[in-house]
Amino acid sequence: MSAVPPTREISRPSLTILGGGPGGYEAALVAAKLGAVVTVVERQGMGGSAVLTDVVPSKTLIATADSMRRARGAAGLGVDIGRDPAWANMPVVNGRLLSLAARQSRDIHRALERRGVRVIIGEGRLVGPRFVEATTPGGTEIIASDAILVSTGASPRELPSARPDGERIFNWTQVYSLTEVPEHMIVVGSGVTGAEFASAYNLLGARVSLVSSRDRVLPGEDPDAASVLEEAFVEDGVNVVGQTRAESVERTAEGVRVHLTGGKVLEGSHCLLAVGGIPNTAGIGLQEAGVRLTESGHIAVDGVSRTSAPTVYAAGDCTGVFALASVAAMQGRVAVAHLMGDAVKPFQPHLVSSNIFTSPEIATVGVTQAQIASGKYQADIIKLDLATNPRAKMQNVTHGFVKIFARKGSGTVIGGVVVAPRASELIYALALAVTHKLHVDDLASTYTVYPSVSGSISEAARRLHVQP
Repeated sequence: MSAVPPTREISRPSLTILGGGPGGYEAALVAAKLGAVVTVVERQGMGGSAVLTDVVPSKTLIATADSMRRARGAAGLGVDIGRDPAWANMPVVNGRLLSLAARQSRDIHRALERRGVRVIIGEGRLVGPRFVEATTPGGTEIIASDAILVSTGASPRELPSARPDGERIFNWTQVYSLTEVPEHMIVVGSGVTGAEFASAYNLLGARVSLVSSRDRVLPGEDPDAASVLEEAFVEDGVNVVGQTRAESVERTAEGVRVHLTGGKVLEGSHCLLAVGGIPNTAGIGLQEAGVRLTESGHIAVDGVSRTSAPTVYAAGDCTGVFALASVAAMQGRVAVAHLMGDAVKPFQPHLVSSNIFTSPEIATVGVTQAQIASGKYQADIIKLDLATNPRAKMQNVTHGFVKIFARKGSGTVIGGVVVAPRASELIYALALAVTHKLHVDDLASTYTVYPSVSGSISEAARRLHVQP
């Protein structure tokens, strides 16, 4: 009888991930499934700031605020539930959202461990292109691996003359300590974060002032969508203070005083600073490991998430590509696919769909109006107001539209905008069309439910049909 040949152990690639946010934990799950030995070093808790202090808490707060919008709007539908039925119990609201965030973090941690991922809660830094130093209360450990993925996220930017104190002056990670609805919340910054919190606190019952350095809110977004949101803000009583900046914020005996350029002063009970983020890339050994940073401090990456160091990848807000959890997760998955030799499609920014969780929501995908106006793309455009949509009328929706961009000559869908309640759900149809290069006739000939808000997507596509 011939001898059985000895079993040869196959070497498994190893990956160490610095940061357990969406870019990190998604990469860890995929890498472990593909057979890699994976270690994640995360300082806060799994899910990172996205789960614990940013996306999950803020969108839960917004969901609460939206429920108040619907309750207050019930009278317009003929439902009499009292003169002022909705009020916010902030300790309950904030307790729920923080509990939900913590539970989500625990669920991610358990999912990683079930996949065999080693999770270290502690501080991490690179000590070379293949080594990570992890420091915990129990000591320091050097972890060697074939590759490293940096997914350390970003932190709120602060103004030298407006330091958050967590009591009257807040950044977006601190507002969940509020014990009551602010009497007058001054939001500094009219980008996505500022607009979302202004919308939420307005619906929760606060008087809100929104300070914008530009002539309108959401200066980087679709102009038609920004105009609709600003109209809604004005109707709801939000005081939009445009074309000015906050020079300083100070505490007063009763609240805060915000000094604006030009000498104007706003007084309120609280102030929320939403002036952007700073990448968490300082002091973690990146440059020493050969990783190139941009002038803004972000990590420079290519289409498959590689940095200038061959064994180091990066994903998420620390790369400065898009400050979106979905993009971080995609960058992490792409990095792992490239590392493991799996089928990989380089990251394509023009396929990203995003949503602003204001009231109404603003969702976009693909080519933008600005890119068309600049001549970079040639497109036919149709914009269909929701005032013509029967379901929107039934729901008493007064603000919103669907807009589709189709490549001129071919009719291929290359972009779109939806402004509506739950626009984050409606944009998926346009995202599919953009990703798979569908023709407007493909959208137009697809059955939609009647009545439905999504019917406006089909109707807009029909209006872009060109008879051959």
